[in-house]
Order: sequence, then structure tokens, then C-alpha cells
Amino acid sequence: MKAPIRVAVTGAAGQISYSLLFRIASGAMFGPEQPVILQLLEVPFEKPMKALDGVAMELEDGAFPLLKGLVLTSDAKVAFKDANWSLLVGAKPRGPGMERADLLKDNGKIFIEQGKIIDAVAADDARVAVVGNPANTNCMIAASQARRLPAERFTAMVRLDQNRAQSLLARKAGVDLTEVKNIFIYGNHSPTMYPAYPHATISGKPLPEVIGDKEWLRGTFCETVGKRGAAIIAARGASSAASAANALVDHVRDLVTPGAIHSVAVKSNGAYGFDPNVWAGMPVRTTAPGAYEIITSYQMCDFCQSKIAATNKELVEERAAVAGML
Repeated sequence: MKAPIRVAVTGAAGQISYSLLFRIASGAMFGPEQPVILQLLEVPFEKPMKALDGVAMELEDGAFPLLKGLVLTSDAKVAFKDANWSLLVGAKPRGPGMERADLLKDNGKIFIEQGKIIDAVAADDARVAVVGNPANTNCMIAASQARRLPAERFTAMVRLDQNRAQSLLARKAGVDLTEVKNIFIYGNHSPTMYPAYPHATISGKPLPEVIGDKEWLRGTFCETVGKRGAAIIAARGASSAASAANALVDHVRDLVTPGAIHSVAVKSNGAYGFDPNVWAGMPVRTTAPGAYEIITSYQMCDFCQSKIAATNKELVEERAAVAGML
């Protein structure tokens, strides 16, 4: 059996992590032959730490053969020590009346600290996946603190948007989910993101040949994907948890699977007209476990370019809001 890898998870007693940790322990994220040690971080207060004890008991009771150790801590230096993967799930949620700029600054403080510590103590091959919102900019902030680890090691999750788009297109076309291919998310993980349907195929055919309703694609489809998170909050009184955890499993599993093509928020370096210094969702191809290349060959129509310009504008504004932290 392979040597265990160390996986740090923040917000480890939260709703997303409760759906996530058992999937990691089962092998769903890193494969059925890869043992793991989970290093679980929570805030240093009695209630969340007690809840984390309960999560650990359940992980032990699950008797997962791949789970080779648990570390429970409120100290980020302990949680990230020698971590091969750091999954940054925890973040301050947006409260009533809170402006987005305020949320960015509050979370910026968290991700500055975590970025510094990961860079200092994580494994030499460390990779980071950011889920806590605003995920793209939080990822940029964390990466800005790194001196040892290169920027491409830091990714943010737009896979939930990709999964939402794929499911919605399958329902609209009346086909199995697996028939929908190459639907990629560009830009921010926010209502401005763009699910680039012109690139997609359904049952091997260009999507516009199967779904000819351009008004629905440009309007209802894009809006439904972009605002799905708000719809879930309105319906269940809480934000996406199980689907977010599932998307993170997909995000990491495809990043460790050579040949996988999928949507990831990465440092754009100017691809597709994005500001070079923002983290934007776009299609990537995994070239080796944990390594990827941006696929730059897709051509953009005028509508695509307008959507990318809008989501890029938001990302640039978010970067400006936290410029003093970088």
C-alpha cells in the first residue's frame, strides 16, 4: 500500500466538511489505494471543537481502511504541518447588511494567515484548494503570501457551478447527465460567472444543435446556474453543503487524474482576456497528479466575450478592495 498523504481541512466541523470528510476517508477523492491522514482545523472555541470531537468519533466508527490517522486542532501550524493537500473550506459567512467589500476584508485576514502558514510548514509538494467564499479572491490572497510555493499550486473551486450547469443542460435536453460534455465555467464563483455552453456537446453533437433555444441559454440557463446558491438558501434555509462537498471531491480527484479536463479557478496569466493577476475559472487539462495546463484554444463569440468581461470586472474590483493586503 502507498504511504499516506496528509490532507488538511479547515472548517472541519462545518456542514460542508461533514459531507466531505467521510468521502475522503472512503477513497472517493484520492482513489481506493491511497491512504490518508486527516488534519482537521477548527476555530478555538468550545462548541466547534466539541463538534469536531464528534466528527472524529464518527470517522473512527466508519472503520475506513484508508484512514491512517486523525489530527484535531485549533492551531493552523499543526493542521497544515507537512500537508500534501490543504482544503480551505472554512470562511466567515456574509451576514445581514454586510457589504461584499467588508466580507472580502474580513476573510482576507483569515486567508493571509493561512497562506503564510501553508507556505511555511506544508509539504514540498503541497497543493491548496479554496472553497470558502469569495473563493477566487480568497485563493488569490492566500497565494499572495506564498514565497516557497508557486501560484499554480493554489486553486479555487468553480466545479459546483460546472456540475450545476451540466445537470441543468441534461434535464433541458432530456438526456442522461453523462451525455453532456465540455461545459466549462469562466470567471468568478458568483452570479457573474459564465457557463460557456457554446463549447459543450450533448451526445457528441454541438450543444446549439440539440438545444436551439438561444434565449433560454443566454437568459434562464446562465441566470439559474449563477443564482443556484441563493435559490438553495431560500429553499432550505442554509447554503449548499452536500453538493459543495461533492464538487470539491470532483475538483481534487480530477486534479490528481492525468488527462482530466475540467473547470478550475486558477491564476489567469491573461488567458481569455482576464486580468493576469486574478484567479478565474477556466478549462484546464491535468498533466500530472496535481499539475495542469490552461486550455486556451476555445474561441469566444461576442456574447461569450461580454460575459467574460463582466465577470473579469468583478474579479478586478475584488482585487482592488483587498489590494492593501496583498
